Amino acid sequence: MASRPGSPSGRTTRDDRAQQHHDHGRLRGDVRSAPAAPPPGDAGGGLDAYTDAEKQKAWFSILDEEPGIVEIDVDLRVGGTQTAVWGPDRDTLFREVQTFVVIDRPHRLVTESVGSDPSGMVMATHIEVTFEAADGGTLMTVVQTGFPTPEVRDFFSEMAWIGAFDRIEAYLTHG
Repeated sequence: MASRPGSPSGRTTRDDRAQQHHDHGRLRGDVRSAPAAPPPGDAGGGLDAYTDAEKQKAWFSILDEEPGIVEIDVDLRVGGTQTAVWGPDRDTLFREVQTFVVIDRPHRLVTESVGSDPSGMVMATHIEVTFEAADGGTLMTVVQTGFPTPEVRDFFSEMAWIGAFDRIEAYLTHG
């Protein structure tokens, strides 16, 4: 794992990675991922892991104890979409369609996202993800805006993005 200055153990911890800042519906979450798949300092490896359909299928399920459903289709171009459908079974599926607004390879990705959960709740947000080489790894920063309530924003801050960061880090580390 990449070291994080100031961490007592010199190792990145979940708390270190979970530096969220809330500001009127904005969410910012940072993660340092260990450089296993990309060469050290290759920010593009993070963007590829985040946008390549086959790599996403791998990291979406890398930490699951039981196999579930993961279907991903990506048309990586401005105006293209990424559709992800996932869940433990066909009766409990989440769905997200992101439309690519900006693709600045390998540093920045901006999307408009519409997602739904198994209950049928639908949410539209704006997501900006940046990737930068840092400390021999990749710093992935997410700013997501447009949450309908502070509670939903907090769920994404404290659970959803942390889980995604953990999965991407596991994929890049152990591939």
